[in-house]
Amino acid sequence: MEKLITGIHHITALASNPQKNVDFYTGVLGLRLVKKTINFDSPDVYHFYFGDEVGTPGTILTFFPFEGATRGQKGVGETTFSAFSIPKASVSFWHDRLKKLDITVSTPISRFGDEVLRFEDHDGMGIELVATDVDSRKGWTYGPIPLEHSIRGFHSATLNLRSKELTSSLLTEAMDYVFIGEENNRFRYGTNGEPGDIVDIVINQPATRSIQSAGTVHHIAFRTANQASQLKVQQVLGDFGQQVTEVKDRNYFKSIYFREPGGILFEVATDEPGFAIDEEIGHLGENLKLPDWAEPKREVISKNLAAITLDPKKYD
Repeated sequence: MEKLITGIHHITALASNPQKNVDFYTGVLGLRLVKKTINFDSPDVYHFYFGDEVGTPGTILTFFPFEGATRGQKGVGETTFSAFSIPKASVSFWHDRLKKLDITVSTPISRFGDEVLRFEDHDGMGIELVATDVDSRKGWTYGPIPLEHSIRGFHSATLNLRSKELTSSLLTEAMDYVFIGEENNRFRYGTNGEPGDIVDIVINQPATRSIQSAGTVHHIAFRTANQASQLKVQQVLGDFGQQVTEVKDRNYFKSIYFREPGGILFEVATDEPGFAIDEEIGHLGENLKLPDWAEPKREVISKNLAAITLDPKKYD
């Protein structure tokens, strides 16, 4: 049977200073700023999308940067670490690069046979790089990071929970995930078990509840092909007992939202239409793009947003 959900679409987090956010994810990690728009629910705040060349679903990390936001706290009920995929031969390159930039990074951690580097951005956002040779996606680079070492997209995400049973049932019975295996109190699930579709549940009991602010994940979005498949997912989730929102238009995809049993906000987003609907691929992320309903207020919105410069080579 064809899967309605095929992996991770994007992960959205909160940040503080918007310029530092752009500098870190384009300059340090080499992701492309594929879209510069606004938080549709708070138009005085940016919404940045970082990903591969075209913002392929499964590569997109997005941020709402609230200037002056205090640092949040990792804890249960949160997606605590967002993991990107890098080539197996790139561990030393990334470890040396992060150290050179005075970013505290772990020595390689062994996990399910892969080497993992763990670190945080300036807001405390948990990032991991997972070295694997089973990721066929092409990398992309602004130039400072050699293409052969560039990030391929998401590898996985870690859900930090007090218990796994209800969330595991949701993933495997209503979201097309299957259980892959367990290692050191980490339970792995995937739609195909490939980079970009993996979700790990880590049981953290007892533990404090997460506090959402800068450096924490707001929600994790799962991908589905189109609006037709999304409506089927909405029906399946409703039949499973989830309280699912109506479909929301996010311009570059359609979205539905619900909270999984551990309290983490889940989204299911469509692959269509993508980020090239209002900018040419060669110029993605260069201009502030607004939804139609916000265009009449462009002048006011623009004045309320801090000026942002894109200079990914400053960390060359």
